[in-house]
Amino acid sequence: MNVAIPKENLENETRVAATPGTVKELVKLGLNVFIESEAGFNAHFSDEAYINAGAAILDSKKDIFSKADIVLKVMPPTLDQIVLLQPKSTMVSFCQTTVDLDTVKALKEQTVTGFSMHLIPRTTLAQKMDALSSQANIAGYKAVLMAASKLGVYMPLLMTAAGTIRPAKVLVLGAGVAGLQAIATAKRLGSQVEAFDVRPVVKEQVESLGAKFIEVESKDDEGIGDGGYAKETSDDYKKRQQELIHDHISKSDVVVTTALIPGRPAPVLITNTMVDAMKPGSIIMDLASENGGNCELTKKDEIIVHNGVTIDGTSNIPGSMPVHASELYAKNITAFLAYMIKDGQLELDLNDEIISGALYTHLGEITHEPTAEAIKR
Repeated sequence: MNVAIPKENLENETRVAATPGTVKELVKLGLNVFIESEAGFNAHFSDEAYINAGAAILDSKKDIFSKADIVLKVMPPTLDQIVLLQPKSTMVSFCQTTVDLDTVKALKEQTVTGFSMHLIPRTTLAQKMDALSSQANIAGYKAVLMAASKLGVYMPLLMTAAGTIRPAKVLVLGAGVAGLQAIATAKRLGSQVEAFDVRPVVKEQVESLGAKFIEVESKDDEGIGDGGYAKETSDDYKKRQQELIHDHISKSDVVVTTALIPGRPAPVLITNTMVDAMKPGSIIMDLASENGGNCELTKKDEIIVHNGVTIDGTSNIPGSMPVHASELYAKNITAFLAYMIKDGQLELDLNDEIISGALYTHLGEITHEPTAEAIKR
């Protein structure tokens, strides 16, 4: 079978879905690997390195897509790319299937089997395939460094001849993978860190990193959804949550927001009124900007200043670290593909939790129920 890795063509997308290291793994699986010329350029992987790993280089994007039985990408394919795909071929990439509806419909019409790395189940067996977590780790780490570079104060406590400099106060909203890495990074830089999450079960993880966990009193399962993700909370909880956040955000130098609900717009945690209460010079890093943002004022891929408060809506933060982001993503997607390859052929067990969980189009049908419902609306 032929596996193809095209060059990502979205603006500011620096990642690539295969590295020379994962190409070797794909070849060992009995697959023929084709790489579009300069696909790894922005991540500093040369065509020569891919050739030495066992891949063939193709100059034409048309050839890449038309030759492929399986295509591995970072971002979803464009409509122009989908029409180049062979019927009954397979596409594996990130895809927010309840949002990227035109992509889903085009793959269905082309009878392409579509797998989304967004939909990989959060199970022990699927851990090494969990691309969302590997990229969220990078986003949480880099967001704190980006905030520190913009901040007008030191992050750590400093004792100087001129006096003592207090540490910066960092508030992290959402203690998933990105949030926990943001906490760890801010602590390593010497900041005072607080964190909030609707899931009380993460309190121990937050405190183990040296941060203070702030919480709204509630039932233990109030904010816990499927797979350990957050879910929508009651109106009463939201009211008390806003009061709590307002109190803590007004004292913070840096706020990192990471709250997401699968298949839904990002919850608004920071209102305009809260931003108005923040100190001039403080910074909000909104890691949910791609899904609408956790702050009412966030604009995707824009940095705005409101009453002296900087709100950074940069969406593809992992793309600012293309080497490690590509290495981790390539390992995730290769592990997923290897799980389905038997004797050099793709074998789909539709009763398998991981395979069926990540599948959204197959043989001209939409197989992911929430996606099918979104298209009907």
